[in-house]
Amino acid sequence: MSIRRILLRASAGAILAAVAASPGYAQASGAITLPEALARAEAQAPALAQASAGVASAKGRQRQAGAAPNPEARLEVENFSGSGLYRGLDLSETTFAIGQTIELGGKREARMSAGAAGVTVAEVQAAITRADLIMTVRQAFANALAAQEQTELSRAALARAQDLARVSQTLVDAGREPPLRALRAKAAAAEAEAELERLIAEEKAARGVLGSLFGDTSAPPSVAGRLETIAPSVPLVDPSATLNVRLAEAEANAARASFNVERSAASVDLNVELGVRTFRESDDTALVFGASIPIPIFNQNQGGISAASADVNAANARRLQALADAVREIREAESALAAAESRVRTLEANAQPAAAEALSLARSGFEAGRFSLLDVLDAEEAFASAQSSLIDAKRDRANAAAALDRALAN
Repeated sequence: MSIRRILLRASAGAILAAVAASPGYAQASGAITLPEALARAEAQAPALAQASAGVASAKGRQRQAGAAPNPEARLEVENFSGSGLYRGLDLSETTFAIGQTIELGGKREARMSAGAAGVTVAEVQAAITRADLIMTVRQAFANALAAQEQTELSRAALARAQDLARVSQTLVDAGREPPLRALRAKAAAAEAEAELERLIAEEKAARGVLGSLFGDTSAPPSVAGRLETIAPSVPLVDPSATLNVRLAEAEANAARASFNVERSAASVDLNVELGVRTFRESDDTALVFGASIPIPIFNQNQGGISAASADVNAANARRLQALADAVREIREAESALAAAESRVRTLEANAQPAAAEALSLARSGFEAGRFSLLDVLDAEEAFASAQSSLIDAKRDRANAAAALDRALAN
């Protein structure tokens, strides 16, 4: 068999191996797409269940805040089991009364306002949890997809390295190359195989991270999709309307509501009582009425009011900081996305085509005897590096788009 035929068969085998390892030829069975991953996260993620429970808890506290104090029943028996005339129950007096605490100073209204503010905080926190989860799932999916594509790329590189090792051995046997070239080609194939094993482990770990976001203990078998351009799905918004700033505002409102609760606690409550007294000796009855009110001398809740006032000041400061952080995060996310997009365009337009052309020239020159095996190996390494860098750049672009969506979430 001629050397040209051997080289042609090796090149064809390498091309077929690369095509078979491409994303379009990946097995679809058990593969999960990004929409499916997001849907599973919405349905199964423990973080969302915890956030929903937090909202339900806050609504329960809101209902409880509107409850009025329970009435009190009092039964009192006097003048019995004494001495002399008061021996036994003949001269006893029995009083049955119902008492009620009347809250003054707007206590109930203040508690209800604080409960409503707590519900708002819990709802915004749940929205933040969901937005964080969506960003994390999108980034984990992009990382898993990039790791999968890197693995497929490595498989194709291994196939080409093995083909070159066989060709180089044939050329050595034919006297076209020194024996050192065959050893170098075999070493390159071994390095490619080790790299593939490393990437397979990384891919499994990346899929495991994705599965953990659903609360699964096992990783999905594979992911399906493409690392293509992902534009932010959320339109540009006023930074003051973003979730983190809304949370800070809700917490500030809750702090003010808590201050009103503490201030209302300084007011005293009125206790009233109405009952019936029965005189056993004459079987007569009479109404009894009583009222009491604490004297606020020693406790006017000064410490609680002072602490709540400080909490209001701290919450207002956190709101200002949250607004500044929102502006910074949006700008950083926009810059990261623009940089990633620029890198993708450069690699697609310049680096990858140049590396592919250099590899083609090296192979054809090697076939014609103008280049050595080392030249082909160098071209292979440059081509694989360009492809790997493009995958990394697309992954970074997807992650930056997810981060910008999160920064703009409202």
